[in-house]
Amino acid sequence: MNKEDILKTLEERSLTDIIELVEDAESGHLEELELVESVGLLYDESLNKEVIELLQQLGVKIIYVTDDEE
Repeated sequence: MNKEDILKTLEERSLTDIIELVEDAESGHLEELELVESVGLLYDESLNKEVIELLQQLGVKIIYVTDDEE
């Protein structure tokens, strides 16, 4: 899936917050993103993977944090 396809899918699903993340990454305003790996960004695992890969291609460093409380 290319960037345009991803953005179209996000728009169709009204996922404006995720679209804003991609736009911020494109403009250089998003350098790092902390995620809980077991949660991700989206419920749709396939789309979640595509969005994370796109963000990484745009130069965003994905930092996975643990959801364990110690």
